[in-house]
Parts: sequence; structure tokens; C-alpha cells
Amino acid sequence: MTQTSRPYLKIMSLPNDDPKKTLFIAVLLCLVCSILVAISAVALKPQQMANKQNDIKKNILAVSGLLDDKTNIEQAFKQFEVKIVDLETGRYADIDPMQYDQRQAAKDPNRNVQLSPQQDIANIKTRAKLATVYLLKQDGHIQQVILPIHGYGLWSTLYGFISLTSDLNTIGGLQFYSHAETPGLGGEVDNPKWRAQWHGKKVFDEQGNVRIKVIRGFVNPNSSEAQYHVDGLSGATLTSNGVSNLVQYWLGDHGFGPYLAQLRSDRGQ
Repeated sequence: MTQTSRPYLKIMSLPNDDPKKTLFIAVLLCLVCSILVAISAVALKPQQMANKQNDIKKNILAVSGLLDDKTNIEQAFKQFEVKIVDLETGRYADIDPMQYDQRQAAKDPNRNVQLSPQQDIANIKTRAKLATVYLLKQDGHIQQVILPIHGYGLWSTLYGFISLTSDLNTIGGLQFYSHAETPGLGGEVDNPKWRAQWHGKKVFDEQGNVRIKVIRGFVNPNSSEAQYHVDGLSGATLTSNGVSNLVQYWLGDHGFGPYLAQLRSDRGQ
């Protein structure tokens, strides 16, 4: 076959400094690289999904106080019962948790709820109609309820989990697994010392109002409000406010409030 019937051979026979040959080589290289990247992305997707799920499980165990250096994550996570909750009714939905992605649902107009400015204190604009919850049980009784939470800080949306103990009012822990807040300032939401302050704090007052908040400055241990307050993050007022707002939102009437009320009702509380 002649070079005329094979145009690329004609191009390759051109001098190396010919613009046509340079452009051809560049396009060919881009095409080959694109194919290799696409193949790699497809091949690695199952491993990426597995790593993502493993990280979620690790954070749930951490916020529950069940994670240490010797923890077998898969084995320890078997202690949890995973459920999907209808946030409007507070009742469980008959959906396989393994087939449900709450973050994707929050972007789908058919599966989300648009929030009004008055409702949207967490600055998330929409939320999924259904949410995933994790129940740590012992002898059939709930010991902890782990709830996914998210909301906007200063620079980013913070994604994490909050744990409530068996009384559904005492915080067992708070853990964020994804955010882009400023290191050393808002990024201190990852500081174990700051996160430890949440343990034992109360969410609701006797009238059922959400009272937990991050205050500006330091908590006065002698104050009657100390049980509801957490120290603010130094130099990160907007991130502190964002954490307050997102926690209050998700534990309130437009978040998991109906679900927690349903759990209390089921117990006869």
C-alpha cells in the first residue's frame, strides 16, 4: 500500500520541524493518553468505591468510640444496623442502604427537597428526602445512633457524622471526614482536643428545643448553659458558626428531628 493510501505515513515522512508533523504527533499523543486515562479510571473505579466505603465505615467507628489501631474495620462495622429514613415522616423506608447514595439524591430534583432561606441555616440549598442512619445495638437495644450531617463553613461544605447515645439527647461524638477549611483555623474541626469537647454535651432542653452550639470564645464551666456549649475555634468564627448551624439543622425539625421523635415514641418516651 502506498503512502497516498496511508496519509499518516506521508505525514510521518515529513521533516521533524514540519508544523503538520508536529501537530499530528501532538494529537496522536493526546489521544493515546486519553485512552490510557479512561482505561485506568474504569479499572480502578471498584477499588476507589471500596476505599470510599471503607473510609465511611472508619469514620462511623471513630465517632462511635470504637476505632483504635487494632480495630478490624469490617468486623467492627458488623455491629451496626444500617437503615434508610424518610426525613419527613421519621419512619424507615424500604430501600436497600447499599443501593442508596444520599449525596447524589440531594442533587436530584425528584429525590430532594428545596429549602427556604428560613429553613436553610446550614446553607445547603437542598437535602435528600431520605437519609442513611447507623444504629449500634446491644441485645436489641439502641446504644448509639449515628447520623450523617453536612453544611457550609467558610470555604467549603463540611461532611461528617454525629453520634447520639441511647437517651437520644447526649452527644457521643462528632467527626468530619471531608472539608476544605483553612488549616490551623477552621481546619481545627479535625483537632481531637476540640472534637472531644462534644462528648457528653446535650442537644435538647426540657422543651425539646435544639440548644447545642459552638460559642465565641470559651465555655464557662459554671454556666447553666455549659452543657449545650462548645468552645469556638480561635480565628475561625465563620467555620464555628457553620458547624453550629449544620448541627442545629440536622438535629432540628427539618433534619432528623422527626426521626428522633419517632424513636422516642417507639420507646414510649
